Amino acid sequence: MNAPQIHVEVAPELAVFVPHARRAGATPLAVDGVSTLGHVIESLGVPLTEVGALVVDDREVPVSHIPAHGESVAVRPVARPQRVPGAPLRFLLDVHLGTLARRLRLLGVDTAYESTDIGDPALAARSAAEQRVMLSRDRGLLRRRELWAGAFVYSTSPDEQLRDVLDRFAPELRPWTRCTACNGLLREATKEEVADQLAHGTQRSYDVFAQCAGCGRAYWKGAHHEQLEAIVERALAEFAGDR
Repeated sequence: MNAPQIHVEVAPELAVFVPHARRAGATPLAVDGVSTLGHVIESLGVPLTEVGALVVDDREVPVSHIPAHGESVAVRPVARPQRVPGAPLRFLLDVHLGTLARRLRLLGVDTAYESTDIGDPALAARSAAEQRVMLSRDRGLLRRRELWAGAFVYSTSPDEQLRDVLDRFAPELRPWTRCTACNGLLREATKEEVADQLAHGTQRSYDVFAQCAGCGRAYWKGAHHEQLEAIVERALAEFAGDR
């Protein structure tokens, strides 16, 4: 007797997670009458952080649904903008996403970042303890059950990564309010307060400064300000409106 099967069709947005041979149309998958639909979807390669609605024979079901022989399953992506309940929206990024972390901080988004590889268990534990959305390209990390919330970063381009996160989560943007080095909040500072961090030419050329309340780092409109301003202006133009 043939094993019970279901037919699973994954949305095009999630095809990147599925082996090429299973990307066209509905994929037959064996079921055992015990494993949840969530487990079956993960076995296909799709992290549950990326799954929105699961529709079985035209009715929406939870990931805990036990699939039965002959069912047809549609796996849909997360609806955008994605709402994260229960805490102020804030993020945690792994060691491979340093540029994205700095750009999110530049826009005033609360973004923790691990500059060293502390391991998946520690990252998942921090996500849970601080109620931060874990952003990563590591599918194994995103499958850890102790994560508070997570999201896969689809691109390797920092520009595309930033656009994707802003589009998906629609965080409040408050540019120039966070330290890009440590995520601390910035405050206005006098030249005298940050004089020990300034080269002689900077002291002559600039009069407006900010300082991080956390690490003490000084900020001013230096040589790279135009590049940073362009990042901020693009983000505000596309994502600062009502959504």
